[in-house]
Amino acid sequence: QVHLMESGGGLVQAGGSLRLDCVASGSIDGMTHMGWYRQAPGKERELLATITATGATTYRDTVQGRFTISRDNSRDNAKDAIYLQMNSLRPEDTAVYYCYAWITQKYWGQGTQVTVSS
Repeated sequence: QVHLMESGGGLVQAGGSLRLDCVASGSIDGMTHMGWYRQAPGKERELLATITATGATTYRDTVQGRFTISRDNSRDNAKDAIYLQMNSLRPEDTAVYYCYAWITQKYWGQGTQVTVSS
């Protein structure tokens, strides 16, 4: 079983920054790519960014240049972690943010709320 724990959400003014953390623990051997989704009220969950075990990244167009995904897979304390540095936040970035990890199936974190005020 894989457990994902997110942290770092909160309330920020437009133009501000936040960093989201996601720590994976449990049966993480063989974990390949990880990433972040978000879901705003009344909208579908959308993929924002992914990162492979070797550090290759992809981004959604709307966050390219503002968000940066990174990963620490040194496996200290038998954990793997990803981060999402979010800069120049906009009110439309308000959503619940979820991390995921892929090991033969997709595992999800519980979500963390990000609210950007105008």
